[in-house]
Amino acid sequence: MNREDELNKLREDEHYYGDFGKQFLSNSDISTLLTNPLSLGKPMGKIPAFLVGGYFHTAILEPHKLKNFKIVQSTSRNTKAYKEISNGELCLLQHEADKTEDLVDVMMSNKFCEGLIRGNNVEYEVPGIAEIYGKLWKGKADIINHDEKLVIDLKTTADISKFRYSATKYNYNSQAYIYQKLFGYEMIFMVIDKTTKQIGVYDCSEKFLSFGEDKVQKAVESWNLFYNNPEFKPENYFINQTL
Repeated sequence: MNREDELNKLREDEHYYGDFGKQFLSNSDISTLLTNPLSLGKPMGKIPAFLVGGYFHTAILEPHKLKNFKIVQSTSRNTKAYKEISNGELCLLQHEADKTEDLVDVMMSNKFCEGLIRGNNVEYEVPGIAEIYGKLWKGKADIINHDEKLVIDLKTTADISKFRYSATKYNYNSQAYIYQKLFGYEMIFMVIDKTTKQIGVYDCSEKFLSFGEDKVQKAVESWNLFYNNPEFKPENYFINQTL
């Protein structure tokens, strides 16, 4: 399969997140490789914040897919009605969907944001593949604005005044480093506060990208040790640090 065929296949979520996509590393692997490499590839449970973020992205970028979200008319996930309807699946609550749609309206009412998102030469949910430090990495850009030569990533946040901290904690710096390698454009984060509905647009400094590159390099070193070293025995692994 050539690179073009691989990219076309990665456009489909079932392949991007499925077995085909697992041959590549991605930014979502960074945290695992840096903190608990032995759990790489193990399924992670969904949490409501990720579901809300997914609904926000879909409403802006692929509104025709909103029908794939199950929304429950319930005040919480502890009610009998929710448990009966959800059948064990994590579902959106109606008030979460309503609040998220409000966030979409606020962001798309901002002329600057709307102009970048709905430009004349933009693509949505674009997959990319590149070799970085000897490993193939994948990523999927929310928005590529070719006229402005920007990769745009949409984020919701609980407190926009702390987004700088969140950007480091949640490895947005390594994401920016990887995506600039994948797509060849500068990356910005377009962020909205889930409570105040304040909007922030954040570009990436060289220092921020350098921290991201350092994480990527260490993640590859970890992968090579744990998964590309025939002499390594996981049962003998332990953390050794000086306090």
